[in-house]
Amino acid sequence: MKFTIGFEKSDVKRLYEHWDEIISAHKWTEGKFTNLFEEKWSVYNKLYAVAFSSWSTAALAALEFFNIKNKVVLCPSNTFMATPLSVMKAGGNVEFVDCNKFDLSMNLDDLKEKIMIYKPAAVWVVHIGGHIAFQIEEISRLCRENNIILLEDCAHAHGASWNSKKTGSWSEVGVYSFYATKTISTGEGGMLATKNRDLAEYAKQYRNYGKFDYKIQGLNFRMSEFTAALGCVQVDRLDDIVAWKNEYARKHLDNKFSNRIKFPEGMVSGYYKYIVFDPIENSTGKVYDIPCHKIMEKDYRLPNTDWITKNHWCAPLYYKGE
Repeated sequence: MKFTIGFEKSDVKRLYEHWDEIISAHKWTEGKFTNLFEEKWSVYNKLYAVAFSSWSTAALAALEFFNIKNKVVLCPSNTFMATPLSVMKAGGNVEFVDCNKFDLSMNLDDLKEKIMIYKPAAVWVVHIGGHIAFQIEEISRLCRENNIILLEDCAHAHGASWNSKKTGSWSEVGVYSFYATKTISTGEGGMLATKNRDLAEYAKQYRNYGKFDYKIQGLNFRMSEFTAALGCVQVDRLDDIVAWKNEYARKHLDNKFSNRIKFPEGMVSGYYKYIVFDPIENSTGKVYDIPCHKIMEKDYRLPNTDWITKNHWCAPLYYKGE
């Protein structure tokens, strides 16, 4: 199966019509399609939505809104470096939490221990591979009980749900990536999703220099109208892509890979990755080869994270790939 971006050929005509409209309107940024993309994402996730130029810029907006400068933020080591880098760029201090072997996501027991040690202001929970962290309910409750801000890294989790509840709903904010390899893509781009109206309004100013009064010290983190138009087409296709991937996994992969991640009842994965725990000949590699605590040379042990880096592989699962 060859890698393909999840984009239907039948949608090309509609996309070109959108782009023609943008060119004719002479409004290539801050226009109709950025607003429309946000509206569609808001309806899909039942949260306020603000479009950004990338996952990282949306994450920075959230972290600066919550003023984590000089405070500790915990995040799993089994993640992309974008997660801890967002904390450092916002002036925070990052410390790492171990993951589970069964879902590759944050380990609740280690989180409890790290909360006692570091007294964090915030926690990043990361949904790995397209499914939702299996302990998200317990993590959310723990953070509420300890007055800790919970943020969800949803970069992999487009279309994921658990008993119809979408990612971003367990926390103060969920942040999505539309990078080229994601389940739905705009090439580059990100989305902040939140139930907090004040955060959403802050984010809209943050991405645009804070103008016109400049009380919010943001920069240019806007999404162009051309990118947003692509997002409008893609979000309409998201349910189709997720349904196709789940059906393909059930018919063609599950019977081959019994030693795989198995989801709790009621959970639907967006299947950004199909993760197994046996070496496979046609693997597309691993989700992450080197954990963040090793990259940053943190001097503590995270045994499950270290085990995961050596004992998981990804089987090819691309939307209508050849």
